[in-house]
Amino acid sequence: MAKFELKLPKMGESVAEATITSWLKDVGDSIEADEAVLEIATDKVDSEVPSEVDGVLVEKLFNVDDVVQVGQTIAVIEIEGDDTAEVKAPAAEPEVKEETPKAVAEVAQTVVAAKETAAPVKSSGDRFYSPLVKNIAKKEGISQAELDSVPGTGKDGRVTKNDIKAYLESRDSAPQSEATTQPAGEQPKLETPSSAKTQEKAVETSVLASGDDEIIEMSRMGKLIAKHMVDSVQTSAHVQSFIEADVTKIRNWRNKHKDNFKKREGENLTFTPIFMEAVAKAIRDFPMINIAVQGDSIIKKKHINLGMAAALADGNLIVPVIKDADQLNLFGMVKKVNDLAKRARENKLNPDDIQGGTYTVTNVGTFGSIMGTPIINQPQVGILALGAIRKVPAVIETPEGDFIGIRYRMFLSHSYDHRVVNGALGGQFVKAVKDYLEAWDSNREI
Repeated sequence: MAKFELKLPKMGESVAEATITSWLKDVGDSIEADEAVLEIATDKVDSEVPSEVDGVLVEKLFNVDDVVQVGQTIAVIEIEGDDTAEVKAPAAEPEVKEETPKAVAEVAQTVVAAKETAAPVKSSGDRFYSPLVKNIAKKEGISQAELDSVPGTGKDGRVTKNDIKAYLESRDSAPQSEATTQPAGEQPKLETPSSAKTQEKAVETSVLASGDDEIIEMSRMGKLIAKHMVDSVQTSAHVQSFIEADVTKIRNWRNKHKDNFKKREGENLTFTPIFMEAVAKAIRDFPMINIAVQGDSIIKKKHINLGMAAALADGNLIVPVIKDADQLNLFGMVKKVNDLAKRARENKLNPDDIQGGTYTVTNVGTFGSIMGTPIINQPQVGILALGAIRKVPAVIETPEGDFIGIRYRMFLSHSYDHRVVNGALGGQFVKAVKDYLEAWDSNREI
């Protein structure tokens, strides 16, 4: 039999690797050309890897959560073979064996029969189904009419993976409603209990859930973010420095120019590009903030690529990157910030848009917080949180004496990796950002 090697495709100019998040096909499953075989993630962007040929999956070379390099072979597909029906039957048996109630076993057998007889679903002019959704429908024996009735929450009413999973859970809930162990059976799906510690954690979570509680499975992006945050805390020795900056000049300057800028360019003039410009200048002054750690070595980055944490509609965060931020003037920075923010909200970022960051800025003031202690975005060594701009009474020093006045001020919170950034460097860097903000030229044009 001829065999075809399925390789990880190139996904962007600077994307060199991806993490396998789930296998959509098992060994022995038949695969059609252009049908999704697995799901991958580059940081926070999910993608599917389709097959280029018809055949049968005979080998998986990587497991879930493994990191794969672009161009590496991830699976082997047997091109010629007519034994698909023989290998499908064993794949269905574990589903029946895992559930002991007789009613559940009967449901599982019915689903298996439906898989063999149901016609493949298709997209129509009114309803488009992704390869992943069609694959799930085929695997679960969902008919075309049944899938067409599933409400979609995606763009233009498209049915997402979560939509079809929710439908399947509601469809199967009736025969399983009497099973008291259902919450405990569902919860371990979030983690692979490969150790006693993980199993203990899963059991503890299930015990805490009462009959009136709702158990919500984390989204794919939510799982990735959670793992990313835990890995960062376990990797870096986090320490923070705080400083308060007077941004009265910047606020007044923006109020003076924002309306004309909107009329002229059709875009908003926000505070973010102004803050990004100051951070880029401070990094140029203190290049040892722009580094990464690799074993016992320090990699000093040549380019200043600023990550800009952006909140999504579903509550998750994504960090698009402004490449060579120190090379942009203020006008260019405004254009770049607005473009990335807009495409992030519309879920139109490319994998390359979130790669290569060397330092990250997050605006906790958007949510009303006056300061925060952000977690470092690995493999970087620093992240700056911008607090809310507040109107406060402040002491103003002048040659004629000090007096109390109303000023606009904000806190800057700098988290950094104390393994390689000491307190002096961490404090000097955030002080430099403050100085650039307070030295703003009120006569500047844009």
